[in-house]
Amino acid sequence: MKVLIANRGEIAVRVERTLREMGLVSVAVFSNPDRNALHVINSDEAIGIGGDTPSTSYLDIGKILWAARRSGAKMVHPGYGFLSERPDFAREVLAHGLIFVGPDPEAMEKAGDKVEARRAAAAAGVPLLEGTDAIDGVETAVDLARKIGYPLMIKAAAGGGGKGMRIARSEEELRELFPVASAEAKAAFGDGRLYLERLVLNPHHVEVQIIADRHGNVFALGERECSLQRRHQKFIEETPSPVIDEKTREEIQEAAVEFAKAIGYTNAGTVEFLYDEDRGKFYFLEMNARLQVEHPVTEMVSGVDLVALQIRVALGERLELEGVERRGHSIEARINAENPYEDFAPSTGRIDFLQEPSGPFTRVDSGVYTGYEVPVYYDPILSKVIVWGETREVARRRLLRALSEYRLLGVRTNIPYLKAVLESEPFVKGRYTTNFSKEFVFQPEYPDYLPLLALASEPERGRRFEGDRTRPSLWRSFKDFSEF
Repeated sequence: MKVLIANRGEIAVRVERTLREMGLVSVAVFSNPDRNALHVINSDEAIGIGGDTPSTSYLDIGKILWAARRSGAKMVHPGYGFLSERPDFAREVLAHGLIFVGPDPEAMEKAGDKVEARRAAAAAGVPLLEGTDAIDGVETAVDLARKIGYPLMIKAAAGGGGKGMRIARSEEELRELFPVASAEAKAAFGDGRLYLERLVLNPHHVEVQIIADRHGNVFALGERECSLQRRHQKFIEETPSPVIDEKTREEIQEAAVEFAKAIGYTNAGTVEFLYDEDRGKFYFLEMNARLQVEHPVTEMVSGVDLVALQIRVALGERLELEGVERRGHSIEARINAENPYEDFAPSTGRIDFLQEPSGPFTRVDSGVYTGYEVPVYYDPILSKVIVWGETREVARRRLLRALSEYRLLGVRTNIPYLKAVLESEPFVKGRYTTNFSKEFVFQPEYPDYLPLLALASEPERGRRFEGDRTRPSLWRSFKDFSEF
């Protein structure tokens, strides 16, 4: 059976690997800039869909369905991002007689509409922060805000990822930010509706991985701590969470299962919560009706393949996961093409040399290779480094070792920042919150070799960086980059 992957990059490569292990044929789609991408090279079949930008390629439902028909694919896996949480896409896939590897469109709609999801959570008895339904204007928002109190969050009803999200600490800020957030939500999701929610000042972002079959079985496979975020984008995730106890762990997983049952959810999904450590309470945040970027840490501690489970559920199988045990600790770091020395500005261009880490209990989910041209049109994530350890400290040190082995020339990455975070006191103690990136002061000190390696793609190859502490032996070793 052929499975078309409606995505690109590292997640497409990751899905291809499971399909091959299951004896299924993978069909990749690619835009013009991705003609030589790793997910194309690694696939069993590949079909070009043209276009350069997401809207003219991976977000074009007609092109994806055309590729499915042309290839003879019987299933469509959406990965994450792009069309993965679009009910209209899932409906079109089903209408064309194909199997969609994801939740039913109706459940996706309930999960995707944040206001409706809050109502479902309330009906299921899942704890909620004080908030509102969708609001039709600023004056209504001001009236309701007086009942909730400040500070509060302005949030988009139809989406996530930080789009349409603002913090209002006063009525003046609410009046100023409400129309801005609405316009941003409209541009991002085609829906400008907003709602208000009480702001937890020092929250933890804790999410629960669930998988549900079509026979009424819903399983929770543990929680993940995802509080390390910049601009509402996660960059390091771990499981189990270092801040919740076993009683809370059981309760938060039970709440996730109850919510999934309440909306009739099937396949893999993530129920997200805010955890208020000061009060010892958790609150429903939202549900992501898809596979998450950070799913590998759950796989590392549970020993299950979530993509394989997705396929099995889509084929109608009954799951038996009661005996799954979670062992040890796993941490993931996202390797992004961005320059931490210049406020994380995007970094694109040719990868002149790449050596990814390996070793005991170390996994790399990658979408790049030596010679690959990093395009300007897509998400900056290049790969993910995931490690497992018997304890959290073993996993932390193992990830530091792995990141120290990561060698990439030609494009800047966030690796120096990731290492600094892993060595910071809040992370070592496991006491960080979602405010970490606002409070953490990153002091850029070029490591021994990276500034020299980066010169491979710069005009003045022989010029040293000011303040460079490179050892003379390394300078001689890397002075001539022609070998790369």
